[in-house]
Amino acid sequence: QVQLVESGGGLVQPGGSLRLSCAVSGITIRSHRMGWFRQAPGKEREFVAGVEWSGTYEYYGDSVKGRFTTSRDNAKNLATLQMNFLKPEDTAVYYCAAAVGGGDIRTVSTYNYWGQGTQVTVSS
Repeated sequence: QVQLVESGGGLVQPGGSLRLSCAVSGITIRSHRMGWFRQAPGKEREFVAGVEWSGTYEYYGDSVKGRFTTSRDNAKNLATLQMNFLKPEDTAVYYCAAAVGGGDIRTVSTYNYWGQGTQVTVSS
């Protein structure tokens, strides 16, 4: 059974930081591209960040470039999302996802497996 479990969400003040982790079991992420998406109430799921199999190439949504960093540890089967300089508009449920094959890393339909999500709230 494939499981992706996000952790690290919570309440943070504007300008603060959070680090999300995605622990994966049932598959080896070495053979998967990993992505992060978020969804705010009433909005569509939005691409946040993605990283290719080897970790060499990273991709970011325009709204988070320069503030968020994604990484992967294939040995630990773990993906992470470091979020700095958080803004109230970053408030959302954050999901990690794994993709087996090709396709646009920024697109929801590219991904085969999803976590249950973790809430991030940025508020003073």
